[in-house]
Amino acid sequence: MKLNELPKITTKKKKIIGRGSGSGKGGHTVGRGHKGQKAREKIPLTFTGTKIKKSLLKRLPLQRGKGKLKSLKSKPIIVNLKYFNLFKEGETIGLESLIKKGIVKEREAKKLGVKILGEGEIKIPLKVALPCSQSAARKIKKAGGEVIKN
Repeated sequence: MKLNELPKITTKKKKIIGRGSGSGKGGHTVGRGHKGQKAREKIPLTFTGTKIKKSLLKRLPLQRGKGKLKSLKSKPIIVNLKYFNLFKEGETIGLESLIKKGIVKEREAKKLGVKILGEGEIKIPLKVALPCSQSAARKIKKAGGEVIKN
């Protein structure tokens, strides 16, 4: 083992500035240089100087149009009942089983979630452990299956 491969076991304290010359970083200018705006006060992030009349935030255009008030929150992936005929009788359908059959992609399904809608017919009794629309739940019960609330 070499000296540069040894694990670090000590941590240095953060240097406190502006508390006298004995603090290691104190005294006259305290690491801020001489004079000027930066030495005297903190400049806001949006500040661009005196030559430009408007800051960057003011120069950006307003969001116009129809989707202005829509939320940026994404909606769940929609899966229709017609795809459930791929499953075996009495099988429980959850997120993992949909991913395994290749109906939904794993990354998207775990991020956004899945909702079942009632388009198409289902002929097999299944147990569904996912959020469903009312028409989908009706069709599942009609086929002899059940919807497990989660």
